[in-house]
Amino acid sequence: MGLSRQDNGGRAGGAGSAVARRVVQALPGALILLGLAFDVMTPPSFTGSPFFSAAPLIAAPLFSFRATAATGALASLAVVLLHLYNGTSWKAEALTELATVVTVCGLALLINRVVRRSGRQLASARGIAEAAQRAVLPTPAERIGGLHVSARYEAAQADAFIGGDLYAVQDTPYGIRLAVGDVRGKGLGAVEAVAVVLGAFREAAETEPTLEAVAQRLERALAREGTRRDGLDAVEGFTTCVLGEVPPGAGVLRLLNRGHPEPLLLYADGELAVLAPAEYALPLGMGELGGGRPDLAEEWDFPAGTTLLLYTDGLTEARDRAGVFYDPADRLRGRVFPGPEELLSALSSDVRRHTGGAMTDDMALLAVGRPGRGEPPRRRTVPVVRRKGDA
Repeated sequence: MGLSRQDNGGRAGGAGSAVARRVVQALPGALILLGLAFDVMTPPSFTGSPFFSAAPLIAAPLFSFRATAATGALASLAVVLLHLYNGTSWKAEALTELATVVTVCGLALLINRVVRRSGRQLASARGIAEAAQRAVLPTPAERIGGLHVSARYEAAQADAFIGGDLYAVQDTPYGIRLAVGDVRGKGLGAVEAVAVVLGAFREAAETEPTLEAVAQRLERALAREGTRRDGLDAVEGFTTCVLGEVPPGAGVLRLLNRGHPEPLLLYADGELAVLAPAEYALPLGMGELGGGRPDLAEEWDFPAGTTLLLYTDGLTEARDRAGVFYDPADRLRGRVFPGPEELLSALSSDVRRHTGGAMTDDMALLAVGRPGRGEPPRRRTVPVVRRKGDA
C-alpha cells in the first residue's frame, strides 16, 4: 500500500508539473490576446501596451531565441494593428507605445541570450560535478563477493553533488571491506579530504591484515596530507568513519567505529539491532588526542538474510517542522525489505517525507546484505571484541 500511495503521488506530481508547464508556455500568447481584447473593449484613453510588453519578457527565460523573437514580433504587430483599427497610427501616443514595445522586445532577446548562456554554463558545471562524483564515489556493483550491495549519495541541495560524505566497498584478500565516513567541513577542502580518505582506504584494504591497521593507515594519510595542503585543516579537521569487514565464508561482521553514527543490522524477520561500539573512539584525524589508545574491531553475527545499513549524520540530523530528529532505528524496526536497493529507496523517501523535502545536510547511505532466508537472530546485544593483535 505504501508503494502504491507513493506511485500515485508521483504520478499526481508529474501530471501537475506538466499542466503548470503548459500554462506557463501559453502565457505569452494569452497576454497578447488579452491586450487586444482590453484595447478593443475599453475607451481610447486605455491601452493594452502593458500586456504586449509583458509577453516577450515572460517568453525570454522560457523559450528559445527564435520563439522569443516571434513573441516580440507578434506583440509589436498587435500594437500596429490596433492603431490601424482605431485610426491613430500616426499620433505621438501610438508611436511612443510601439517604440516601448519594440524596446522591451529587444531587452527580452538580450535576457534570453544571457539566460541561455548561463544555462549552458550550469549544464557544463553539472557535467563536471557528475564526472567528479563518479570518479571519487563510483557506484559499487550490485553484487560483490556474494553480497548484495547498494549505495547512494543524497545531496541536501537540488543539483548538488559530492560533498564531505563518503562510502566505499572493496573485495579484498581478507574479505569484503567497506567504509562510510563524514568529513568535517564543506566545500573543496572537504572534497579533497574525501579523496584522501578513499584513496588511502582502497590501498590499505588490499594490504593490511586487520581493520585496526586500515584505520591507522587512514589516520596517517590524513595527518600527512593535512601538513601538505592548506585546504585540509591539520589542527581542527577530522573525519568520522565506520570500517567494516565480512570475512570470506563466515557469517560474521567486523566493525571499527571512529566517532561515527552506529550502523544498523536488519534481520530477515524484521528484527533490528543497533551496532553501538563497546568503546567509543575519536574520529580520524584526532588520534593524538586519544592518548595512543589502540583501535578495537568488534565482531557481530551476520546471518543469511541480514542487511547491514551504514549512513552519515545527514540522516540522523534530518528534522521535521517541529524539530524532531529522524530516528532510522525506530522507523525501520519491524519492516522487511526485499534487498538493499529497496531498503535505501524506502529510507530515502521516508526521510524526505519527514523533512518535507527541506534537508539541511547531505547523507551517504550504504546497505550490504547477505542473500538467503537465514535464521531468527540470536538476540546477542554485546559484540565479541577482538583486540588489536588477537588471532
